[in-house]
Amino acid sequence: MSASRTPPTIYDVAEKAGVSISTVSRMLNFPDKVGAETRDRILAAIDELGFVPKAEARARALSRTGRIGVITPFFTAPAFVQRLRGIAAALGKVSYEMVIYPVESTGQLDSYFGSIPLTGNLDGLVVVSLPVTDIAARRLNSFNIPTVLIEYSHPRLNCVEIDDFEGGYMAADYLIRKGHTRIAFLANPDIPQYAVATLTRRFTGFRQALTDAGIELPEHYVCHASSDQEQIYRATADLLRLPDPPTAVFAALDFHAANVLKAARRLNVRVPDQLAVVGFDDLDIAEYADLTTIRQHLDESGRLAVEILLAHIADPARPVQHARLPLTLVERLTA
Repeated sequence: MSASRTPPTIYDVAEKAGVSISTVSRMLNFPDKVGAETRDRILAAIDELGFVPKAEARARALSRTGRIGVITPFFTAPAFVQRLRGIAAALGKVSYEMVIYPVESTGQLDSYFGSIPLTGNLDGLVVVSLPVTDIAARRLNSFNIPTVLIEYSHPRLNCVEIDDFEGGYMAADYLIRKGHTRIAFLANPDIPQYAVATLTRRFTGFRQALTDAGIELPEHYVCHASSDQEQIYRATADLLRLPDPPTAVFAALDFHAANVLKAARRLNVRVPDQLAVVGFDDLDIAEYADLTTIRQHLDESGRLAVEILLAHIADPARPVQHARLPLTLVERLTA
């Protein structure tokens, strides 16, 4: 009778990766304190050996407190806060606590995807507006971590998304139907490379609608400004001082649109008579500002992600779900 294969140990991982046992332990517990090259070697060894940390797995098995991890960038940005609000509201009805993993770099994102599946401390994972590689998806699946992506799609993982291209198209089409032909675009250029390129897709849809209507988009009508209010004011002022100023602006974020309205007031420009303004998101501030905007259901995306996640925790054999939430144009007083 042949003996069963002995499960790999931390010693095996260390030997295969060519590092010390303490380095493997540090990677498992504090991945940010291990260099990217070393971390990748250790993760490759773990994947090849099929190593599962016993202590962490046992501790998780003994714990009855459910935990859902949420990996998110821009922790203080309004759109992300509203998504988290929806996630928190849904988890508040069940016996799960929310653990937030804020992302500030590509290396940190890779570190989370490398280490989180190994700890055994989470029942499931929600990933907000961040790309997931095939390697990360395979690791999450191989360690049986139910996962739902928001604003990103991967064939192996559940997702909740919107059509940003369609949203940009809707905004431009609405302004065109209002009779505007000189329409500018304003967005934030400071979106980090590790985040999902939602604003790029909104701009592509916006530009396509203009093309379909036979309307040119001059280069000087495409403006970029960070979230700094003074930069948005200067960008708006530059547009309105052009020899042929735009009669409408599509701001790819409600926050930018609200500050365009503020700039217009400072410049004594009447909205919407002299300048129509359309935003995107329908944040809480949009209603207060009477802002015409493209509504995406931010709170609902968080709630739906949790519903899908809990269903897959209860039944891991459920097929992968891809949900798409509709976009709605909310007409108010600014356009």
